[in-house]
Amino acid sequence: MTRYPDVANWLLVLTLAWAPIRSLGLVIQPYEHRLDNEQLVLGQHRPESPSTAYRSQAPYAPPFPSRPGNRPSGFIALGDSYSAGIGTGLFNGTEDDCRHGHNAYPMLVQEDLSRSLDGGDGPTFQFLSCTGSTVNDMLAGAEHSQIDEFNTTATADFALLSIGGNDLGFFEIMNSCIFRFYSFYSGTCESALRHADEQMASSDFEHRLRLVIMEILDRVRWEKRPWFTITVTGYARFFNADTEECDDYSFGMWWRGPKLKRELRQRMNDMVVDVNNKIRRSVDAINAAFAEPRVLFVDYDDAFEGHRFCEPGVVEPDYARNETWFFLVGGLDNTETPVLGATDALLPLDSPLVDPVNCLGPAQKSGDWGEMALCMMATAASKDAELRKADGRVVAENSMWYVPTYYGKTFHPRSLGHMAMRDRIYKAWRENNIPTLG
Repeated sequence: MTRYPDVANWLLVLTLAWAPIRSLGLVIQPYEHRLDNEQLVLGQHRPESPSTAYRSQAPYAPPFPSRPGNRPSGFIALGDSYSAGIGTGLFNGTEDDCRHGHNAYPMLVQEDLSRSLDGGDGPTFQFLSCTGSTVNDMLAGAEHSQIDEFNTTATADFALLSIGGNDLGFFEIMNSCIFRFYSFYSGTCESALRHADEQMASSDFEHRLRLVIMEILDRVRWEKRPWFTITVTGYARFFNADTEECDDYSFGMWWRGPKLKRELRQRMNDMVVDVNNKIRRSVDAINAAFAEPRVLFVDYDDAFEGHRFCEPGVVEPDYARNETWFFLVGGLDNTETPVLGATDALLPLDSPLVDPVNCLGPAQKSGDWGEMALCMMATAASKDAELRKADGRVVAENSMWYVPTYYGKTFHPRSLGHMAMRDRIYKAWRENNIPTLG
């Protein structure tokens, strides 16, 4: 994967990026009420505080996997943007190349583990998850291999892993069916869905996922650490697929964006279920080769019931709804914990787009959704005069803050989603008799 320069100076100011849009009184209209030449202006106002006070720590003492009778000494997190926690807060006001979020569920686990040790030696924690990662990116010998970066001199009692969405084309479907970042050149939704179906039908993904899991176990020398456990998390369905009113709404980046029809929502939900089933089968196949289970699959999808897009009575895109647990483009997080390092400055209105001539290759290599979205928008604007104003600025200027995370976090869990994911991991540890302290 290619790593990119730090974009922290841009990201420090996202919390107030919607202020000028709100002051203009712009509102989101249902698709059928927007003029043909009217772009979708993203964002309405800062979300209100959640009606219920949320704490980042677990409401009970978690059963951290460890050598029986010993204190847990540490763990490792690997995988893609779902475990990296893109969009859920910055570390000391800066963002690293993998777009780690402060409220990513591995970070929440690490904080709970540190509290549980109550003054003892701090747990070791290797946060190797990286936005844009595929299974191939993780394998030993790959460029920036996460497994090669696993420091085995530091003791680890368990691993957290989230991987698979990038392998099966989540971004291509989001682009072609939902946002159309590349405007008229985004390809067809049907083609993107058909490609995902073909990937699903292949056994190659499951084989490579099993290889990743075995490489992690071999790296940690599982035969000498029989208590070591890998917990693999899946994905959550994005939509309520039953609401009729959402058929008339759109998340499209330009005018004439695609509608969120029930058939589309159901197909995208089915895709997530299929991915989870593939991951589950891979985990089962690994465990069948051992006398005792080594890997645990956690399906937290039902925890997101009532917290998806297109819930009853919600006019999408609803930037004020904290109970939606997925990010919208540029939307704020839904935790009371502030973004670390945020300032009151605004992004300059003349922020340049990325260079459309040179952006595609690096963006494709990185797999970063935000890099891809930025490149596609810049390329579309360079090709189509209708997407530019007379002075050269893009038509959708109100929605185009030119930073990757602004777009890349879309359809990823917000902080309350990560808290629910963490709690389901703890529940699974208890229910599956994972060796734990005490």
